[in-house]
Formats: sequence, C-alpha cells, structure tokens
Amino acid sequence: MRLDGKRILVTGTGSGFGAAMARRFCAEGARVAALDVDMDANDTVVADINTTHGGSQADGYQCDVADPVQVAATVAACIDAMSGLDVVVNNAGWSHRNQPLLDVTAEEFRKVYEVNVFSIHHMVRAILPHWRRSGSGVMINITSTAGIRPRPGLTWYNSTKGAVNTLTKSLAAELASDNIRVCGIAPVMGTTGLLETFMGGPETPERRAQFLATIPLGRFSHPDDIASAAVFLASDEARMITGAILEVDGGRCI
Repeated sequence: MRLDGKRILVTGTGSGFGAAMARRFCAEGARVAALDVDMDANDTVVADINTTHGGSQADGYQCDVADPVQVAATVAACIDAMSGLDVVVNNAGWSHRNQPLLDVTAEEFRKVYEVNVFSIHHMVRAILPHWRRSGSGVMINITSTAGIRPRPGLTWYNSTKGAVNTLTKSLAAELASDNIRVCGIAPVMGTTGLLETFMGGPETPERRAQFLATIPLGRFSHPDDIASAAVFLASDEARMITGAILEVDGGRCI
C-alpha cells in the first residue's frame, strides 16, 4: 500500500474532498486524524472508514481551523495519539456566494480569509516544531483554479486562493532545508457542497453547461480526483516534488 504506516491529518473531512481523501488515505494504509467543525458529519465519515477497514484507522476531532488555539490543541492531541504526524492536508475551505464584489460584506470577506488563509498560518505554527524535531514532513494545501485563472463574482475568494498558491511555494522554498515538502492541489469546480455557492445560485442545466464549456475535458472535478492526487503527493513517490501546484482541472487553466 502506498501510504502504509503514514500518519496523516486532514481538515474539513465531514464531506467533499476531505472525506474522499480521508477514505483513500486509509485504503492506502495510513492512519488518519479527521478534523471538521461539524462533528455530526465528521463522525459519520469516520465511522464509515473504520467499519470498512475493520479497525480504528481514523479518529475524529472537532476543530475550527480559523481558531489558532483550537488548531494548536488539536494538532498536539493528534501527535500524542498517533506518536507523530507525517502529513498534514489543509483542505477546509469556505467561500462567499458568487456575486458582485461590492455585495460581499466585510464579515464575509474576513471569514473567507480566516478559513482559507489564516488557517494555514495556524497549522504551520502548530506542526512545524514537531516536523523539525522529527526531521521531515509533508504539507498539502488544497487551493483552487480560482487562484490561477480567476473569474468574476468570486473576487475575494479568488484572492484567498492566490494567496494560498504563493504561500505554498514560499513555504516550500523556506522549509526545504528542513526536509519538509509543501505542495498544493488546485481543483476546478467540484461536485461538492460548495457547487451552488460557486455558481451563484441553483445548479440549473444552463449554469452547468456554461461552466462546463470552459473545461476541455467537459466535466467537474470529483472528490476522488482530488484524493488520487493527494495520495501521490503524500507518498514517497513524490519525494522529489515540492512547491508544485498540481492542477486537477480537466484543462481549465490551459
């Protein structure tokens, strides 16, 4: 198995990309710490994983990634429970609705930065001392094609993902001497709970066709697409890859 013995923390595991990654990591032999602010959804995912694999391969933790105190405490608890952490996936994200930029409130602007950008700052501060002591680590940031090829209606969200892309590359450059790899995955719009938020309204055939026309492969990303990319980047197969933003986008950014 490609991740046998790896200890992996994933944020935002209650649904979508995070749930798919947690499931695939465990299927590949990893032990997973599954973090989400919604414990009802998270408990369902964790229970399903453990039932599928006949053991306790996943442990659920409630954590608001925008709260530095909660992040520090949860990371410490995960390190203690698993005797270390090898990989961290910053997946939890949020977006304001697709709408004219002046219609986004100051509170929404603040929240999108707290969840999408500040959370990575909190996670780095929490995990870096441990990785420097252990001599290695891997961080994977789930970003978006919105930070590479931004589109109208999501300006403030787009800017957070542009920040994550630059942050990912800068972290990779600064932490390489510590044998710490940092990479990103940039999905195109996916079949997750945020789909209608990104579209700005109900998923009508017209809206779907309009967006699909911009993706050369002609479909949205699926959580399993992101999970496959994450398995590779978390594995030793990617040991020479750092600072890369892997576009899982069906050609959207061409």
